[in-house]
Amino acid sequence: MKIGNVDIKNRIIMAPMAGITNVAFRKIIKEFGAGLVVSEMVSDKALCYGNQKTIEMLTIDEDEHPVSIQIFGGDVDSMVQAAKFIDEHSNCDIIDINMGCPVQKVLKAHAGSYLLQYPDLVSDIVKNVVEAVSKPVTVKIRIGYDFDSINCVEIAKLIEKAGASAIAVHGRTRSQMYEGHANWDYIRQVKEVVSIPVIGNGDVKTAQDAKRMLDETGCDAVMVGRAALGNPWVIQQMVQYVEHGILLDEPTIDEKLDQCLAHAKRLLKVEGEKNAIRQMRGHAPWYMKGLKSASAIKNHLSKINTYQELEDIIENYRYYLHTGDKTIFEER
Repeated sequence: MKIGNVDIKNRIIMAPMAGITNVAFRKIIKEFGAGLVVSEMVSDKALCYGNQKTIEMLTIDEDEHPVSIQIFGGDVDSMVQAAKFIDEHSNCDIIDINMGCPVQKVLKAHAGSYLLQYPDLVSDIVKNVVEAVSKPVTVKIRIGYDFDSINCVEIAKLIEKAGASAIAVHGRTRSQMYEGHANWDYIRQVKEVVSIPVIGNGDVKTAQDAKRMLDETGCDAVMVGRAALGNPWVIQQMVQYVEHGILLDEPTIDEKLDQCLAHAKRLLKVEGEKNAIRQMRGHAPWYMKGLKSASAIKNHLSKINTYQELEDIIENYRYYLHTGDKTIFEER
């Protein structure tokens, strides 16, 4: 598959997730085989104001390519200015526009899925950004603002006409947030009316789900989000099953625990210990999901302040999983 002039080596794409898809996480996902990774959302206004922390979010590692930087905003001029800044100061391959985020903070900025209520504004933003940059531009949407205003087909046509190189469709409305079921039929409807690549998103949790979405909707690629949290193996499983029909085994206990520690070490390099360990309070429990007595260990993980504390807990937990010795659960 190609997005503009960018080759995507397979049909599994890592979704942008705020506070998650930083450079450390993206590199892990890339190593597990994703065809494309996308940054966490970057505010157009923050880039326009020269916010240093936001500018640092544009950092791309050479091992990540192809990679997309996602921006959000609701004003044509600031979106163009931000996109031009990325085009000139980032070595990303693609610029993605977020028109799907359902969280209140983004809606208040008249951005994300808020824009689905204003098709003309959607068209203006995409058209002007495409004309202002040299990189391919993609757009991520939901099927509509709510069930009374499902307009993804209309929006998709406008996005294609405005010059976007691909469109990602999450099969939920804004009002659903991340609850209920994603309706893949709307993804199929979008695929039927546009000629640019369509990327399906929503309720893709397993390799079989990924294959089924491709088969049922005809979409060109599948975007995976929450299913990969603490489980980068699902990316590898999807790639192998979709591209080669091979079902890989689930990771072992030791593979999960080792990858958790490796993730923390990557974060240390880019975030420093304080921020890295704060993030690992969230990531580490995801790696434990499905393991014996995982809920008991989460209490310890929520209190970590250093990498050494994390490693001690993980190694003690490993010992418990292999021996059944419950003394690690005693309060220290």
